[in-house]
Amino acid sequence: MWPYFRGWGAWWLAALLGLVLASGSLRAAEETTLEIVTKDGVHVFSVEMARTDEERQKGLMFRKELPEGKGMLFDFKPDQDVSMWMRNTYIPLDMLFINGDGTIRRIAENTVPLSEKTIASGGPVRGVLEVIGGTTKKLGIRAGDKVAHPLFSSP
Repeated sequence: MWPYFRGWGAWWLAALLGLVLASGSLRAAEETTLEIVTKDGVHVFSVEMARTDEERQKGLMFRKELPEGKGMLFDFKPDQDVSMWMRNTYIPLDMLFINGDGTIRRIAENTVPLSEKTIASGGPVRGVLEVIGGTTKKLGIRAGDKVAHPLFSSP
């Protein structure tokens, strides 16, 4: 009976350890809605939030697709100069660098997949929105347009 019990205890310990280790990677990213106001209208996106260092570091790495209307919003509280890259990112992205008041400071269009070239914000920003490459051109989104989301304060 003892060997059976010892094996059973080891199984439970292994299962518990597996749950603890997996819990961080199985946690679903917070998803929220974001709007971009352009001269042609309002464009709505469903975005995953990247708030922690770990979430910001991973970003959209290893993804093979990103549907239109989806994206990831990086929170860089407090406002700061930011540099991004495309390491381990398999899809081209448009990166929108957004000031604390919600104004788009700069857009890097169709970034090159798997590149380690840094893409700078061009000044302090509160957030960076990543969407599928070509989105900003297709929707007429430009620097100076406004982003409505709780992350950004209204003037």
